[in-house]
Amino acid sequence: MKIAALQTVSTTDVDRNLDAAARLIAEAAHAGAQLAALPENFCLMGRCDEDKLAIAEAPGSGPIQAFLAAQAKAHGLWLIGGTLPMRMAVPDRVRNACCVFAPDGRMAARYDKIHLFRYDNGRESYDEARVLDAGSEPVAVQAGPLRVGLSVCYDLRFPELYRRLAVPPCDLLSVPAAFTYTTGRAHWELLLRARAVENQCYVIAPAQGGTHENGRRTWGHSMVIDPWGEVLAVLPEGEGVVLAEVDAKRIALVRQQLPALEHRRL
Repeated sequence: MKIAALQTVSTTDVDRNLDAAARLIAEAAHAGAQLAALPENFCLMGRCDEDKLAIAEAPGSGPIQAFLAAQAKAHGLWLIGGTLPMRMAVPDRVRNACCVFAPDGRMAARYDKIHLFRYDNGRESYDEARVLDAGSEPVAVQAGPLRVGLSVCYDLRFPELYRRLAVPPCDLLSVPAAFTYTTGRAHWELLLRARAVENQCYVIAPAQGGTHENGRRTWGHSMVIDPWGEVLAVLPEGEGVVLAEVDAKRIALVRQQLPALEHRRL
């Protein structure tokens, strides 16, 4: 099954971001992708955290969700919709929601980001908990022949989440992200390859990659990794599409030769 990680450099304007996403989805579909994944915050990289509140949508309703559903249906593919801000009952709080749409346009799954990023090195400071409310439940979805485990960005640093998703084992782990340049340069590929190796499955990691209108610089390096930890394809920076094949025989061979998942005791 051919899959595509879509890399964006999202702006402060939702309409421009949706246009960019549509271009990339069409390019992926034209190249034969049956599953495409957008990055975290593909619809908005605001000037401040509170900008998310202005575009937040109710579950199952809103222009961004409608856009994703229409794109999945128009191109007949599985679409992992990066993340969008989902409105909560609590005022001035949103969830960072990853919605998955089936080829017929229906929403097949929704995962709310569990781990919220906070970082301060004296020069850069981030705290997602100022606006975001954390999710609590791991989510996997059957996307055609693939069992796909869902996660978002900072979740990547918490291997226990992926172990929860590995019952039964996943074929593919999805990690839409907007890693900062600083943390991405140090840890992005290292952590992605570790998750692939320890769970003996493919990883798709669509990312934000460039300097944004709000001044933030993201690391990019969207990639697909195989169950042995090999990077199959990568795009360092800028808007584009990363394509690779998920091979069920490759998964089975790795797990047969090194049955680590069967050897787990904890």
